[in-house]
Amino acid sequence: MRGFSHRLISIVTCIGAVFCFVACSTSGMVQSDRIPAQQVVPRYVFYFIGDGMGAAQVKLAESLLESGDSLEMTSFPASGMAATHAENRYITGSAAAGTALATGKKTTIGTIGKNGSHTATLKTMAEMSRDRGMRVGIVSSASIDHATPACFYAHVDSRKMYAEIAAQMASSGFDYFGGGYALGDLDNGRPLGRLVGTMKDSGYAVVQGWEALGKAVTGRKYWAFGSYDGTGALGYAIDRAPDGLTLADFTRHGIRLLDNDRGFFLMVEGGKIDWASHANDAATTAHEVLEFDEAVAEAVSFYRLHPDETLIVVTADHECGGLALGNRATAYESDFTILSHQKLSFQAFAGKVKTWVERKNVSFPMVLDSAKVYFGLGDSALDASLKLSPRERTAIRDAWKASREGRGTALAYGSGDPLTVTLIAILNEKAGIGWTSSVHTAGLVPVFAIGQGANRFNGVYDNTDIAKKLIDLIGRIDNSR
Repeated sequence: MRGFSHRLISIVTCIGAVFCFVACSTSGMVQSDRIPAQQVVPRYVFYFIGDGMGAAQVKLAESLLESGDSLEMTSFPASGMAATHAENRYITGSAAAGTALATGKKTTIGTIGKNGSHTATLKTMAEMSRDRGMRVGIVSSASIDHATPACFYAHVDSRKMYAEIAAQMASSGFDYFGGGYALGDLDNGRPLGRLVGTMKDSGYAVVQGWEALGKAVTGRKYWAFGSYDGTGALGYAIDRAPDGLTLADFTRHGIRLLDNDRGFFLMVEGGKIDWASHANDAATTAHEVLEFDEAVAEAVSFYRLHPDETLIVVTADHECGGLALGNRATAYESDFTILSHQKLSFQAFAGKVKTWVERKNVSFPMVLDSAKVYFGLGDSALDASLKLSPRERTAIRDAWKASREGRGTALAYGSGDPLTVTLIAILNEKAGIGWTSSVHTAGLVPVFAIGQGANRFNGVYDNTDIAKKLIDLIGRIDNSR
């Protein structure tokens, strides 16, 4: 592995050198990581992590916006690319990548906040911020004890140690946890309530829903969550009811509760970009990125009020699915906007199929009607490209038979129901979307930054360097007064 790491570092360094050469040729000057003595150090630090969000996921989401509009994150003045490999594997996982992003240190697959041999804990930038007198918040659309959020407050040998991870929330001393519930406090999807009691005993107010979160006041520590599924995660954005709490809501209230003169650190994860990409569901993936970007917009609103003391960094832990904006079937022709005809996630539709199978009262013509209603497939009045070919109709018929017979392949997150997978694959193909994998890939991930110190994030580098740059900036914050 040592030889691999050295080779990869050399490759990344060379790419970075080329990038910097081009940048310097354009601007006539070299950007430095050194902060001039007169430059203000950011007191308010935002760290956004889109789980599974590669450059293609970002561009796909942006393509669904109104003509001329752009995502908040892509409008940032500084941008870069980061390598994501783990200490012991080229294609990383969320635990190893999250640890790298939180501590600036590589670790092994599945490890949370520890070195690769599990012989030492690694201090996170969130813990450093707490120790410097800043308020600290952790937000995620996945369960709050899932790998990425856990990497900022927990130290365990395995990401699967959910109960142990959840228990470390209470001892973290952080000021705000928001988003999903805790998987470690669920039994077959039902809350046990033990963690709620532990959090309350540790001085946290535990609140759920719009009204309770709206009444939360500064000066107290909170664990806030919304409606959650059997894994403790918030529902997919594409499925959410109009009154459901969003990632942006938890971010906005987090800013309100953390705001103070000594500064704060807020990490926000868009956890279900990854899950939708595992399922190769392009429409649901795009909606998750758009919701993630709405959370970024909340930070931008704060930045505009405090431009001299705020830094916002947006990145990803890894890419998922090998998303390609183009495929063999459509060649140079694509129309990503037809993805807007998909009305619900793979998970929600698979739930419908399960009910149909159990009731045994749905015919194939009814399946085709549902394909039209929920995916636009077969409705040439919407778009001529949505017309189903004989081959596609046969594929749908075969998939429906497989669903009725209980056949299918389990996905990493959600159902591998054959009918659901087939309908989404047909829509993706018609749109011009391709997928190379149903798991993570080793592609470089984007980095966007705005605010004080943002220039440090231009270029090509390792994911540990993102953390090192942030840790250096946090270490310069003076809260001695």
